[in-house]
Amino acid sequence: MPRPKIRVALGGRKSPKSQTERTRRTFVPLKAFLDLGLAAPLVDALAREGYETPTPIQAQAIPPALQGRDLLGTAQTGTGKTAAFTLPILQHLMPIADHPGKRPIRVLILTPTRELALQIDESIGTYGANVALSHTVIFGGVGQKPQTDTLRRGVDLLTATPGRLLDLMNQGFVDLRHLTHFVLDEADRMLDMGFIHDVKKVIAKLPAKRQTLFFSATMPKEVVTLSDQLLNNPVRISVSPVSTTAETVQQKVFLVDQKTKRHLLRDLLEHSAVEIPSVLVFTRTKHGADRVVKDLVRAGITAQAIHGNKSQNARQNALSNFKSRETRVLVATDIAARGIDIDELTHVINYEIPNIPETYVHRIGRTGRAGHSGVAWSFVDAEERAYLKDIQRLIKMDIPVEKEHAFLPGTKIEGASDPEPERERPAPRTGSPRRKSPAGPRTNSGRPSGDRNRGGQSPRSADGERAPQGESRPPRTPDGQRSRPSGQPGSGRRRGSGGANATGNSGRRAKNPNRPSLGDRSGGNSTKGNTEKENPKGWLGRLFGG
Repeated sequence: MPRPKIRVALGGRKSPKSQTERTRRTFVPLKAFLDLGLAAPLVDALAREGYETPTPIQAQAIPPALQGRDLLGTAQTGTGKTAAFTLPILQHLMPIADHPGKRPIRVLILTPTRELALQIDESIGTYGANVALSHTVIFGGVGQKPQTDTLRRGVDLLTATPGRLLDLMNQGFVDLRHLTHFVLDEADRMLDMGFIHDVKKVIAKLPAKRQTLFFSATMPKEVVTLSDQLLNNPVRISVSPVSTTAETVQQKVFLVDQKTKRHLLRDLLEHSAVEIPSVLVFTRTKHGADRVVKDLVRAGITAQAIHGNKSQNARQNALSNFKSRETRVLVATDIAARGIDIDELTHVINYEIPNIPETYVHRIGRTGRAGHSGVAWSFVDAEERAYLKDIQRLIKMDIPVEKEHAFLPGTKIEGASDPEPERERPAPRTGSPRRKSPAGPRTNSGRPSGDRNRGGQSPRSADGERAPQGESRPPRTPDGQRSRPSGQPGSGRRRGSGGANATGNSGRRAKNPNRPSLGDRSGGNSTKGNTEKENPKGWLGRLFGG
């Protein structure tokens, strides 16, 4: 019976074989961390987590940070920024770890999202496992009492989002007068999300004498201006060019109509359980994320959404299920584009590409992390092609286009263009009938038509614009509608006849019995669509290398 492999922490008893293996596999690579000047307890914690060599941002940031210098760091997401600022801070605080009693807040780490704040706090616990320092995280969306109870007991390192931090500062639970280290992480995202005024309010409460570590994935002009205000003769570190995508991520564009994107997504996932075990899908809106989840669940694909309207418990549950592979698809808005560290995520799909080019870089940065390969696909309709050009201009490359998929622009699918059913209109109220106006027929506003032209103003048309002076409105027909000259387009939904539109169908489009069903493609690719629908090894097999 083979002997099980036993992982032994540094300093424990080891067999000769495990001692040799540990020396070869751990001590030699981790010598690079010792050479950076890190203390043995921190390197020990890194060894337990399987770290081997520093990443470029860690190799460049840790030595000057240990010297107490301010830092201005630019690096791609997933490059190890958290360890780059956490390890030096922990080493600076090691001398106070043995001080008894309640200690004031020494470190503030400000982040834009709750998820990122939670992950940073988790990393502090991991890297500081051998150091007796207290740490906590505060954010909105949950009750504040557990957070304030922890703050009363004393905290050395505090990770926070701006809103909840300011709230607790105003209530007197957070005192930053003894702060020695301030970290602003994901500064560009902080500005994008509109937190600039909150950040400035926090900065105004910080002591002048402190070490500031400033990290950002991109460096737009607004971020540079903020860094100039915060930093004192900083060491500038740029590991990779601003707004470049990771070389390990294979990118591809699918040109597709907006109304058929859900069919394309479903087709990709239904026949690729092995090739795509888990995927992060980005939408532009919260409502769009919920609709995608609803459609996937209806097709038998496990999916959950994460966005700002979800409670913190719901968001954490969705993330936990996704990381454990209980949920195959996580649909997110850009709140999840930063700071969510998901091990070995292979695929990211932009269901709707962002209108801000830098956001595209952040989104696809969720895959291809730590040297792993990844795939990023983007669904682009006609109205989004301008956004695609902006993205390609930013990343200085043309993204390959998948030209032979089953849902090319112009593909017709029954139900794809039908709007969602309208809600039923409430029944008319019973009771006394409305009193008739003595001034003749009423307008849509309910006032007599003769009152609409008071003060010499011209009457308004159905779309709200005023008709030119001297022109009369079209006369009403016997059924209460206004007649229109031949060829004049309608104004959409009409009033006065129970909401019936031009189809006479109570607002719902009449179904065409001759319209093709799902899988019947019209246009130049109809035959190919039928063949590939029957044979999943068609374009999908080629896409996955089958």
